[in-house]
Amino acid sequence: MRRLALLACVSLLAACGGGDDESSAPTTTVSGSAETTTEAAPPDTTTEPEPETTQPETGPVVSVETATGEFEVPVEVADSPDEREVGLMNRESLPPDAGMIFLFEDDTSGGFWMKNTLIPLSIAFADAEGTIVSILDMEPCEADPCEIYDPGVPYRSALEVNQGAFDGWGVQVGDRLTLEP
Repeated sequence: MRRLALLACVSLLAACGGGDDESSAPTTTVSGSAETTTEAAPPDTTTEPEPETTQPETGPVVSVETATGEFEVPVEVADSPDEREVGLMNRESLPPDAGMIFLFEDDTSGGFWMKNTLIPLSIAFADAEGTIVSILDMEPCEADPCEIYDPGVPYRSALEVNQGAFDGWGVQVGDRLTLEP
């Protein structure tokens, strides 16, 4: 009789899932607009995990032409009002040789601010031909009032990079920027 009671308890525990382990809880997957619920399967430990292959990221770059040569800076593109408004806000870092290019359809003369931007940046403003017309260093700002960094001249694009990068690369007013897709 004890064996029968023990067998009944083991069967009952197996049917209930055996405890509060999260891996035994149903999982919900949302794909597009369809939602499905499935029972979680135990991890498959019989196969070796496939090695991760990292492809080099390719994307837009800004070609920078200086008096001493030309080089490329991988960039994120901000070409809509919403993207330009957010920019590099709330980022804790920026790769050392990367940046963000702000593109405008027409000449503009407004300044940039650093509200909620955590990284000190340098910014190069360029005219419609890509000629750099002003370079400024900008400091992070977490609370109003934040300084407005105004180049004092019309521009069509602006390239933000880590502060000091333009100095290190030898970039000066009069050098040229060209966005390469």
